[in-house]
Amino acid sequence: MAWLPPESMTGRVLDYDFREGGRYRIELTYDEAASGDVGKTTGRTDVSAGRFLSLEPGKRIVQSVVFESPDAAFAGEMVMTWSFEPLPAGTRITITAENVPPGISQADHDAGLRASLENLARYLG
Repeated sequence: MAWLPPESMTGRVLDYDFREGGRYRIELTYDEAASGDVGKTTGRTDVSAGRFLSLEPGKRIVQSVVFESPDAAFAGEMVMTWSFEPLPAGTRITITAENVPPGISQADHDAGLRASLENLARYLG
């Protein structure tokens, strides 16, 4: 998952079982340039736990995501669907997110997802 963390963050996979019903935990750490306590879990980290709800190879991945946070603004189970559409020059990826915690602004969420997709494109070359 080298491509997942947005710029100014590093990631670490704590647990990963990529199968339908499988679970994962990921820790993202903000770099030193970030000011203040910006993390959801601690001042500098976001830890999320997820579960793969549905895997349709080449078509879509549906996963639930819960942020480990003492702040109620980040509570709740978000459901993300990654859909894949083959194109002549690659693949179109569409991400939909439901039940995004209120502590995550739409602008920040969109920017983070866009950065991850840009990283993925660079990673795949």
